[in-house]
Amino acid sequence: MELVKVNDIKQLADLAAEIWHEYWTCILSEEQINYMIEKFQSQKAIEEQIKNEQYTYYFIVEDGKNAGYTGISDKGDYLFLSKLYLLKKYRHKGLGRKTVELLKAMNFPKIRLTVNKYNKNTIDAYFKYGFKVIDSVVTDIGSGFVMDDYIMEYNA
Repeated sequence: MELVKVNDIKQLADLAAEIWHEYWTCILSEEQINYMIEKFQSQKAIEEQIKNEQYTYYFIVEDGKNAGYTGISDKGDYLFLSKLYLLKKYRHKGLGRKTVELLKAMNFPKIRLTVNKYNKNTIDAYFKYGFKVIDSVVTDIGSGFVMDDYIMEYNA
């Protein structure tokens, strides 16, 4: 497994849409999924995150194929792990853990992330990776939708 810096943002946005429609249907409505893809995972949104929020995106590559992606942002005193998503056929194979290990190797004093409070499997995985819940937040994202998240942190 390796992380490969994204150059093709359209390819990333297409992968994001595929993964979101595979994964989130058990937690979010189809309407909210489509809204969040457009707001946070579309080609335009990703381009703006790279330009204005210092995001870097990587494909998670397994056996030469894009298995998923991760998006990170250097916040100075911590690394913000904004996104880590895998296609269904690549889940539960250790790729999330390997991705987090590579991010830990970047030697930030902390890695911080937000995770949906109802995303139990992912929360459990982050606990295994050494993260702790440090807070919770409900964020209004517009159009009547909110993100109801835990803030989790890993301290090196």
